[in-house]
Amino acid sequence: MIHRLTRGLIPSKPHSVFEMDGKLTYEHCFTRGGFESIYTILWHREPPHWVETEEDLGFHPGWAEAEASAPLRRSHYLSAQQADGSSPFLARRLLFANADLGVWLGRPTESEPTLVANADGDELTFVHEGSGRIECQLGVVPFTAQDYVYVPQGLPHRWVLDGTAILLMIEGRTPVRVPKQYRAPEGQLSMYAPFTHHDFIEPEWPDGGPETLDAPRRLVVQSGGRLTAVEMAHDPFDVVGWDGQSWPFAFPIKAFQPRTASIHLPPTIHTNFAGPGYVVCSFVPRVVDFADDAIPCPYPHSSPDCDEILFYVEGNFTSRKGIGPASITLHPRGLPHGPHPGTYEASIGTERTDELAVMIDTFKPLLPTEHARAIEEAGYNRSWVG
Repeated sequence: MIHRLTRGLIPSKPHSVFEMDGKLTYEHCFTRGGFESIYTILWHREPPHWVETEEDLGFHPGWAEAEASAPLRRSHYLSAQQADGSSPFLARRLLFANADLGVWLGRPTESEPTLVANADGDELTFVHEGSGRIECQLGVVPFTAQDYVYVPQGLPHRWVLDGTAILLMIEGRTPVRVPKQYRAPEGQLSMYAPFTHHDFIEPEWPDGGPETLDAPRRLVVQSGGRLTAVEMAHDPFDVVGWDGQSWPFAFPIKAFQPRTASIHLPPTIHTNFAGPGYVVCSFVPRVVDFADDAIPCPYPHSSPDCDEILFYVEGNFTSRKGIGPASITLHPRGLPHGPHPGTYEASIGTERTDELAVMIDTFKPLLPTEHARAIEEAGYNRSWVG
């Protein structure tokens, strides 16, 4: 997704004989868009596709259907009211969904006991609290609080936590990518991009390769919200090397380089990641608009093409009252929205903002599920009444 990497030992040319310790290795092509997009090729000691048994586990415990008939209203969701416990994969609950995107929230307390893979989409997880590492066939990705963690669709992996965590998982049912406007035609991140290649934390190759990680043989795969467990006949991490452009990474949100101007710029300047049908934006501490008569607070606006979610991390968010860390707000298309009464005027003359937040805009209605309704604050929609 970001640039091409090579780890471990690989042959001089793919699709050719490559032996390790006098034995033929098995090439494994991990492709995207069929065979028309980015890919990574892995070389295993044993055939990677053999499974011994399979088991239908039913639907994911956090799966839910979106409430298509729910009335439009600006909503506030209190993530602290969601139950914690279990592993990152099983603890999460689907809060909002459309054809392009699912937004899940989890409050896990333990590491993943199995390998997991999401065949429904790329996973871009914002780590609100917690630290640990992702272990997979491509190596180890360490992460800490306020990192985004990206795992490609279908990649077997496990989350290893140092303790409890709060995770906002964005399930890209269309691929999560770096916005095309940040790339040169040849693929390199341009000098105008709000981050550099060096900001992306790449997989670390363990001494002795991923097979030293003692990966579980049990793999749980999500597809269409349904879970299937398989037992692998061989160590799925017996990879001697890999080469390609599809790999997991971590990205610290504060590595995003904010833009500012003499007067207020639209929220698109905060775009960090994007996919067909959505963008993911990072609001980070920054100098605000500096013209003498500038109004730094966002202007009220109607965007009938977009639904908007904000996940509040820390700091004083300029346009909102009554919002705390890990609060989630939803502002649906068709309703005007903007700053709470009094905040627009109060922003005049300010020089900086210390807000830290994740925003998701979608171009199809992003509908709440029963899990979202269970943690919704009553009366938030009327908090704009002066």
